[in-house]
Amino acid sequence: MARSKKRGHKNNGRARHDDMPEPSVRSPLNMFFGGHRYAPIPETDNQPEMAPAASGIRNEYFSSSPPRLEENNILIDIDPPPQRTLTALSDANTMYNSDVETASQNDSIEGDVCFPTPSKREDEAGIDYEALEQYVLEEQQEQLKFSEQEPQNVRRRRRLSNVAVPDSRRFSFYGDRMKHPGLNDSDMYRITYYSPAEASTIHARTISEIPSKNQRLSDMLKKGCFWIDVLNPTDAEMRALGKIFRIHPLTCEDIIMEEQREKCEVFLSYYFICFRSFEPDQYSASYLQPLGLYILVLKEGILTFHFRPMPHPQNVRKRIKQLKDYINVTPDWVCYGLLDDITDSFAPLIRAIEFEVDSIDELVLILKESEQSDMLRRIGYCRKRMMGLLRLLVSKADVVKTLVKRGEARPMNGTRPALSNEVALYLGDVQDHIITMLQSLNHYEKISSRSHSNYLAQISIEMTQTNNEINDILSKLTALGSVLIPMNLVTGLWGMNVQVPGQYQEDLTWFSAIMASILTFCIASTMMMRYYNIV
Repeated sequence: MARSKKRGHKNNGRARHDDMPEPSVRSPLNMFFGGHRYAPIPETDNQPEMAPAASGIRNEYFSSSPPRLEENNILIDIDPPPQRTLTALSDANTMYNSDVETASQNDSIEGDVCFPTPSKREDEAGIDYEALEQYVLEEQQEQLKFSEQEPQNVRRRRRLSNVAVPDSRRFSFYGDRMKHPGLNDSDMYRITYYSPAEASTIHARTISEIPSKNQRLSDMLKKGCFWIDVLNPTDAEMRALGKIFRIHPLTCEDIIMEEQREKCEVFLSYYFICFRSFEPDQYSASYLQPLGLYILVLKEGILTFHFRPMPHPQNVRKRIKQLKDYINVTPDWVCYGLLDDITDSFAPLIRAIEFEVDSIDELVLILKESEQSDMLRRIGYCRKRMMGLLRLLVSKADVVKTLVKRGEARPMNGTRPALSNEVALYLGDVQDHIITMLQSLNHYEKISSRSHSNYLAQISIEMTQTNNEINDILSKLTALGSVLIPMNLVTGLWGMNVQVPGQYQEDLTWFSAIMASILTFCIASTMMMRYYNIV
């Protein structure tokens, strides 16, 4: 073999491991793309603050969506893009390095759901208003810090402000990574606050924006029953709300991981209900896909969480405004309104399925063969929708039943809300509606299954009829061939170039006799086949 003739290379042309450059903390891990400036993977959460030079990394690589502008609002930016804060940069890195960051976050023992929570005395039960005001103050300081660092020439109005809101969670047990990255846009009013004591419903982008300039959020919650609805909550928001409202870590984990199993759980100071709705947009690719709504019924108010927009909270608020003068708005009544609105949203779909099933059942045996080309497709699509609705409704009756049963039990310490008799009666009506819908869907499923079997039987009968017609034609052709074979035999024998009877006779006696015999045989064979119904 040829050896390397270069001097100074004792390894025969083979590179040593000591010659490889070791990547630094700020250098990209992939050595093949050294020409690009990629953000490094953070090692720990307690990493020292980044130097100003490191903050110039091209963060546009990590932008999930372009900034949105309202109509008639034009923003021209001729200056270089502003530098992001450490929080925004770490959130951008989280989009691609969620595994490393999640592992580092989980290293804290306090983040484990099995970590024992401090014992709660009776005087400690309820809402931690001090933690609430502290969280609101921290959010306001973070927003103020970002607004001060933003250049004046690119500073926007409040509606178009780009406040550094923590990104949504990146994973769940039941979906793909970066589940809904576009829903956590900072221009989106994700948090809704409603209270009968307030003049109107308050929509905000963060929890700190709920109170006005001269108000405190704790004072607003103390006025009476409140309802806070959070769309696409972040991990930081769930940790803060769990501390403020004393939510159990298992409940926070179910919400963050988007628990799909519908259930009702009773804790020391609240009820936790998982209830599923569906995507109502018919033109959406996720039409009829399940959407989870997570309800926490406290003694002072109610909290709701969901990760996709849904019309049910707005419908319940509209219903409360209409009945505000006739009912006493309580947390358990708001919970009933949500469950009732979700249940009623299934009624139009079930009604449409009823019409479709009746139409299929009537037409499956009436339509002609040329008109049955799309019948199988209609049956399959109808049964698919029925199975999807059955999957969404099958566990709802047990959830409502459990809620009524556990809600009627009065708590001893008075920290957990108890269902009133009126709300328990209304929940029984919701349970009746769910059971009726389940029975209707099961009945329609049986009808569609029978229609499917009838359709397949109809196709089988038509194929059998076609085969019988073909067999009849073939039998007639066979009978005709059996008649022609003897005639061909006679004519073939007399047409051979050999000695045959009557060959040297000049008259037509033999010819006439042969033709008469052939004709007689043909008539006799036809009459015999007619007699035996062969032809």
